[in-house]
Amino acid sequence: MSAQSENYAELNRIAWNKRVGIHLQSEFYNQTSFLKGQITLFDIEKNLLGNIIDLSILHLQCHFGQDTISLSRMGAKATGLDISDKAIDAAREAAKQTGQDTQFICHHVYALPTDHHLQYDIVFSSYGTITWLPDLLPWAKTISNALKSKGRFVFAEFHPLVWIYDESLSKMIYDYFNTKAIYEIEKGSYADRNANVELESLTWNHSLHEVISSLIAAGLKLIDFQEYDYSPCPFLPNMLEDEPGKFRLQNLSVKMPLVYSLVFEKI
Repeated sequence: MSAQSENYAELNRIAWNKRVGIHLQSEFYNQTSFLKGQITLFDIEKNLLGNIIDLSILHLQCHFGQDTISLSRMGAKATGLDISDKAIDAAREAAKQTGQDTQFICHHVYALPTDHHLQYDIVFSSYGTITWLPDLLPWAKTISNALKSKGRFVFAEFHPLVWIYDESLSKMIYDYFNTKAIYEIEKGSYADRNANVELESLTWNHSLHEVISSLIAAGLKLIDFQEYDYSPCPFLPNMLEDEPGKFRLQNLSVKMPLVYSLVFEKI
């Protein structure tokens, strides 16, 4: 791994800190509606989670906590974790504004703080999370260590086939497998492509095999796997909502998976 790659966590933390203010003001996240009571979870993950009243949930890579606080609104005892200190500050402020007892931890996902000894009924993660991690084995170990016996890991993520293409899905430019770090300087952000910001980052592609085998190696059992030919949000340019809550690329002439979901159980 290059010296640049070795410092990936700090590089990406800075990038996510820069995103927070932009995202809080964006139509994509619509913080105003959220503070008024909107549940930001999509149907995919709500269906996978089921009834979560009184269940304890650890939400990994939670950004500024909209989904974590939504879990609290749905009756769970929710805790969010993220590497971005500015995101966690914003999440704690949002919990205060919404009157939710949602807890937040600022820490890298590879390990919980040494003084954090809780185990959870569910560990949850969704959309655009694992691409920021070079190795999924420590990620899977965090999940397994955080779960109670028979606890569930609920995961929804953009499909790895998407990340081998350019943003229009018209040209293959990246490896499907985790062969090397992808260094980028992005102008704007996915939530506001016209934002006056440059974001330097390192990401990695992870195949389905890598994701699933890492979780199995950590002592978890696969109980559900699904693929979806749509995304519940417009994460790429030129996506149209051709059915309520289902976004597809308007120039895509064939069906391909854009999102997948997994449910694992701790053995």
